[in-house]
Amino acid sequence: MIVDPLPVAWTFDAIGTSWRIDTAEPIPDAVRSTITDRVEHFDRDWSRFRADSLVSRIAREPGHHALPDDAAPLLELFRELYAASGGRVSPLVGRALESLGYDATYRLVPTATREHIPAWEEAISWDGAFLDTVSPVLLDVGAAGKGYLVDLVSALLCTAGIPEHVVDASGDLRTRGIPLRVALEHPADPTMAIGVVELSGGPDDAALCASAANRRAWGDGLHHLLDAVTGEPTADVVASWAIASDALTADGAATALFFDTDPAFYRDRGITTVRMFATGRVETSASFTGELFR
Repeated sequence: MIVDPLPVAWTFDAIGTSWRIDTAEPIPDAVRSTITDRVEHFDRDWSRFRADSLVSRIAREPGHHALPDDAAPLLELFRELYAASGGRVSPLVGRALESLGYDATYRLVPTATREHIPAWEEAISWDGAFLDTVSPVLLDVGAAGKGYLVDLVSALLCTAGIPEHVVDASGDLRTRGIPLRVALEHPADPTMAIGVVELSGGPDDAALCASAANRRAWGDGLHHLLDAVTGEPTADVVASWAIASDALTADGAATALFFDTDPAFYRDRGITTVRMFATGRVETSASFTGELFR
């Protein structure tokens, strides 16, 4: 929840969630159209919920696949997250999520058997431009994809001559040139906050991304944050927040906080972290300068 929004807000729904772009002046129609087209293009490439997407085609046809020009930063981060988490954060969880009921029809009813989640090195190889798969695999880039799209939209605004703005995709946000106070929403009660953080409005960009097990939850203990080693939804952490210079990094870090991830990943990328455990305990990184409500 943004505490200090700008005076003009454009709200819309895309990729299954609510978006808000705050600016000082209304965004011209031509720029809105460019942004809408870019979001649609990204969804057509990376959504596992669309039969016409690249991801769905890869799932149907194993082999040699040319990837879109924007693939490199996204898959490089996934490769880094996979290594830092000991394989627990993986883009190869798509079939397992489907077997739990989180599929294109939102069936939300688990199948009798769980899908095996393959190891990265056993299932795919990637050289920066092409993805090779040895068997049908269903990619799911939800661990960092929304944050990456926030970055892409922010870049379009800068290109259009709107350098000061806030892009917020339902909790994954990036601010450029605008200082913000952001409330950290309590995972059990969206009307409450566990604290407040301030994002810089100086020369450095800032992004904050949040993740919570209850955002996409169904059944008994079932949610979208899967441990790719065990195939089971995580249980110890219930919410996380990560601050970084870009939303791709912050989104991936917010997911990684649900697992035992190498602390060097956060340190080397200059990421500030907050996470809440199921016990109610809140843990922050040494770089956290916000306020927690006790």
